[in-house]
Amino acid sequence: MQRREFLIASAIGAMGAGRFTPDGVNPEVKSTNPGFGTPAGTRKILIAGGAYHTAFIRYMAALTGKKRPRICYLPTASADRPAGIIQFYQDCAPLEVEPYVQESFIGSLRQKQGWDEVLLSMDGIVASGGNTLNQQAIWKAQGIDVVLRNAWDRGIVLGGASAGSLCWFEEGTTDSRPKELSIVQCLGFIKGSHSPHYDAEAGRRPLYQKLIASGEMKPGYACDNDAGIYFEDNEVKRVVSARVGAKVYYVSAVGGKAVEKVLEPEPIA
Repeated sequence: MQRREFLIASAIGAMGAGRFTPDGVNPEVKSTNPGFGTPAGTRKILIAGGAYHTAFIRYMAALTGKKRPRICYLPTASADRPAGIIQFYQDCAPLEVEPYVQESFIGSLRQKQGWDEVLLSMDGIVASGGNTLNQQAIWKAQGIDVVLRNAWDRGIVLGGASAGSLCWFEEGTTDSRPKELSIVQCLGFIKGSHSPHYDAEAGRRPLYQKLIASGEMKPGYACDNDAGIYFEDNEVKRVVSARVGAKVYYVSAVGGKAVEKVLEPEPIA
């Protein structure tokens, strides 16, 4: 057994199989989260600026409308990093979900299903953080971008934080290149731009405001770590936070200056 498989198997074993019994969605989540039970074809994306852990996966699970949804982790941006995969399983452990990981660095001899067969069988897909530029290049080279569009159109809930939130927008700011933050073009499911880590990385806020004020970047949404947005199509349905003080902003340009509008979040846990 290779070291990666050993680490993941050990983490799963430590969680205990009984923690994934199909007892149904937490009733508190179902009752407090708008969007639960929406039609299967409704296009749904749940993002966070950073730290897409148990609270956000729980909300994603509720949005699927399934009792024990299949939630897939797609760690392309992190180069299938084992530590991130283990963390995903740990974040899913308290929840009534069936976790699944689809690596991108694969070989034909050990993966017999196509991207569409795997991803379109899921109820929710969480894209990892990491290098957005590399993520986009790999998805497009492999045709994963087309499959994800199909998943979105079918009502499979998409989401993630950092690169996993940025990827769904038209464009945004990224640290994927050497030396400095820059602009990256993404899938364009959500119109406009995005900045993750708005409160956590010093260069994010001033650059995002500068690019929007100058017209180099479209207006859009900035999210602090632990804060996020639930979209249906391109409409903001709910703004949420898993940490007191974490906020979401809509940033636009007025008279050549950037203007921030605070979107106060509701707490999730």
